[in-house]
Amino acid sequence: MRHNVAMSLRTVTATRYVTPLREGGSLPAVIEADDDGLYVLKFRGAGQGTKALIAELVGGELARATGLPIPEIVFVRLDAELGRSEPDAEIQDLIRASAGINLALDYLPGSVTFDPLVERIDDDLASALVWFDAFITNVDRTARNANLLMWHRRLWLIDHGAALYFHHNWSTWLDSSRKPFPLIRDHVLLPFASELEAADARMSAAITPDVVGRIVSLIPDDWLIDDPLFVDAQAQRQAYGQYLTERLQTPRLFFEEAVRAHNTR
Repeated sequence: MRHNVAMSLRTVTATRYVTPLREGGSLPAVIEADDDGLYVLKFRGAGQGTKALIAELVGGELARATGLPIPEIVFVRLDAELGRSEPDAEIQDLIRASAGINLALDYLPGSVTFDPLVERIDDDLASALVWFDAFITNVDRTARNANLLMWHRRLWLIDHGAALYFHHNWSTWLDSSRKPFPLIRDHVLLPFASELEAADARMSAAITPDVVGRIVSLIPDDWLIDDPLFVDAQAQRQAYGQYLTERLQTPRLFFEEAVRAHNTR
């Protein structure tokens, strides 16, 4: 099955700060934009800065390319003046530090946190999601913090900002591409991932070099922090692409690790 891969993302302008979401340390917020839509905004001035936004963008669009359910991702222009009426000084500072282009996901009103003790998803989807999170080294899909929502009786993926953690140390990035992901043993859906072989064939076929190239091309230049290893933003963008394509080469150690984790859980 083929899935749409964005050639570009929509860009909206934040017009109203609605409310903070107090999960985690990055203080994401619900905002209203000039298209009258509500979005969950991830601030470039928070926590891990633009690297978290890059992981959110790349991880989210890779998920979309494989057919995994994820809300629409948009770029958001944020004016520092938006925080003037906000009484919380911490939030004022965060908005000022995040002026420029940020990232947001479509807000899913009425959604609830996925509970593996209540909800049951099919083994194909669970296997695909375990494979995918091992591929992007997503540490944030545990029972304690699943980052999965149920909305209209369907599972939705959110929050990939902690994935691709190799980019916090570029000196070892190419070696990191071939490493397994032992933390997959803590994945909330691992007990249901009985179809990993089929997921490996399907998911690896969907993430082609062309798909990877189109997704990493979406990363804005000013999100790519200067690093002495790269001559310019394009070289760093290409390194993201090379990491992801190298990671898909056989043998895929992250997949083998996921199979072992499932069989010994």
